[in-house]
Amino acid sequence: MKCFYKVLLLICLVSPFTGQVIAQQNIQFSQYIFNTLSVNPAYAGYKEEWFVQSALRNQWAGLKGAPKTAQISIDGILDPQDTKHGVGFQLTSDKLGAQSSNSATLNYAFRLQLDGADTRRLSFGLGVGAAQYSLDGGALTTVDGGDQSVPVGNSSRISPDFRVGIFYTTPYWYIGLSALDLLSDTKSADDYRRTSGMDDNIVRTRHLYFIAGSLINVSPDLRIRPSMMIREDFKGPTNADFNVMGIFSDRIWLGAGYRTSLKLLKKEYQNTDVSSQSAIIGIAQFYVNERFRIGYSYDYATSKLNGYQNGTHEITVGIAFGKAPKASICPRVF
Repeated sequence: MKCFYKVLLLICLVSPFTGQVIAQQNIQFSQYIFNTLSVNPAYAGYKEEWFVQSALRNQWAGLKGAPKTAQISIDGILDPQDTKHGVGFQLTSDKLGAQSSNSATLNYAFRLQLDGADTRRLSFGLGVGAAQYSLDGGALTTVDGGDQSVPVGNSSRISPDFRVGIFYTTPYWYIGLSALDLLSDTKSADDYRRTSGMDDNIVRTRHLYFIAGSLINVSPDLRIRPSMMIREDFKGPTNADFNVMGIFSDRIWLGAGYRTSLKLLKKEYQNTDVSSQSAIIGIAQFYVNERFRIGYSYDYATSKLNGYQNGTHEITVGIAFGKAPKASICPRVF
């Protein structure tokens, strides 16, 4: 992307606050209900069988330099008999204009059985990893030549990542809370200086995620699954996703969602139009068989951005393998 201000515009759309120039915030997936491990390490091993999932997201299609994200993960149980120890591994690649990031995360969950029937579980999760953040100065054009805030060529830094989470499930509802990027250098993010090297300011802020959902059995062939996710970075607007899915014969999932931004707490962004984050989402998922599924979602932006792009497309594929669990707690619903 050759225009510096267009890149800044994209950054502001993803991280809507002013006065700072820092790397884009955590990636988002419209199909988060099928990808809980990406936001909560305590989810590792929940399905009690080994599960591989990949996700491809093309955000704001048709807009040059718009975000593109790819992720692949695997998680499962280390002890099939007791099912107390879950592990998961994720690889993520994300690109936005001149910015890019690549990360790897190893997650571990300790799962407590809370009743004799093993229908209620409380899991505690930890995640460790590293991320490489990069900025391609050659893709930027500044108004003033020799601007020291833009690197010559490619500038990058590797940052450690540490995350924690808690996840509680029953046959009919779940709730989870997690914190990501706990080792982020928030001081350098708050103390951005144009004279310092850009690599010193390629940082993420810490993020807090709250997720919740339930299952309503309407009939033997129809179940309703409402869910929500709230994301907080303590700097920009609070982002919230609300979804409702209909599950037909445990094979076809059809639903819709709404993403919006909320002005909570007193933050630096208060004069920013948070409507730039709003979108209506359509989601479909199909189980080809008991162990293979494919999902697709489309985001329709309801803000002024809608006139400059062709929506957001996201595809997910999930495959279960190995020995099926001896018992399950709605493994393919939550």
